[in-house]
Amino acid sequence: MSGGSGASARKLDVRNLDLYYGDFQALKNIDFPLEKQDVAALIGPSGCGKSTFIRALNRMNDLIPSCRITGSVLLDGEDIYGSMDVTELRSRVGMVFQKPNPFNMTVFDNVAYGKRMQGLRDKHKLAELVETSLKKAALWDEVRDRLKKPAQALSGGQQQRLCIARSIAMEPEIILMDEPTSALDPIATGRIEELIGELKKDYSIIIVTHAMHQASRVSNKTAFFLLGELIEYNDTRELFTRPGDRRTEDYISGRFG
Repeated sequence: MSGGSGASARKLDVRNLDLYYGDFQALKNIDFPLEKQDVAALIGPSGCGKSTFIRALNRMNDLIPSCRITGSVLLDGEDIYGSMDVTELRSRVGMVFQKPNPFNMTVFDNVAYGKRMQGLRDKHKLAELVETSLKKAALWDEVRDRLKKPAQALSGGQQQRLCIARSIAMEPEIILMDEPTSALDPIATGRIEELIGELKKDYSIIIVTHAMHQASRVSNKTAFFLLGELIEYNDTRELFTRPGDRRTEDYISGRFG
């Protein structure tokens, strides 16, 4: 399903998305457009549906037997819950998790893993891919002499950038980040935030964050979730300075959350 003008120019277009775990409705009628090169921050109190929502965007919830989804998630106009191959989807929509989760292998093999799984065997091409991905993740200079060392030997911040490099190596169009700095110290957090600023030139990014100052620094769009509803979605500056809903205002001014 593609074609048409207007909405089809969007990189991602979520329409009337409802998500249930058994009888519990975790997401309620979500509409969420994302343009190319957007960085959209998702804010809201714990348990409001932010992580559930981004997991729905690359079908991570498929692994949960009780999960049921209605509505559509269109990637370049094609519904990801239609006939799209899940492996293809996850190479186009990458995911970086809250805690760094490098594989138990070398730095090089972590980055090369996905493309090797897809059949890339050319050593020269793999080496090029690893170098390019690590450079894009602002990690190359720190690990260029440690490519054959275990990934677990890196610091927490380096491991998270390695996970970003691993995602980049798959040549995604969208990168989902679920609180990527929550396990990191302030210096490592700053490096990841700078990195997001660089990555947005090439990718659309959605980041779940608990830190509102982080949302205001790294994103151009912000979505406020509450109890499974998308209350408000707007330009970041507009949402923080002139929220259109009293609940958004109460949350960002610290009255609850």
